[in-house]
Amino acid sequence: MASPFRPHLKASNGCLINIASVHAYFGVSRSPGYSAAKTGVVSLTKSLAIAFVEDGIRVNAIAPGWIKTEMTRALRENSEFSELRNKVLARIPGGQWADAEDLAGAAIFLASAASKFINGVTIPVDGGYSAS
Repeated sequence: MASPFRPHLKASNGCLINIASVHAYFGVSRSPGYSAAKTGVVSLTKSLAIAFVEDGIRVNAIAPGWIKTEMTRALRENSEFSELRNKVLARIPGGQWADAEDLAGAAIFLASAASKFINGVTIPVDGGYSAS
């Protein structure tokens, strides 16, 4: 499979980390297109992991849960979404939204030699949301 970044990853002994979402694993009535796209990222991760392994390139993904971003601002701040917001927070064992920086540890791990035998997986970083 040809891709413009594959030779650079091979030459640098690099790895690829995709960003999916926990919405790839749950139906989401308010954003079915987003869920479908993120499900595609999970599948793409698996497919590229198989395709690139011959070049020593690992491909994995991170599936963030509820993160403080512009995309989630209305849900976090507008009173019209208070019922949904409360349901989300009740399902997260720690009861709080993540900061974008909370994804960094998973990314560092996946980019490091400590994960050299991890390939084709998606790691949820969701504060336990998908566990409940």
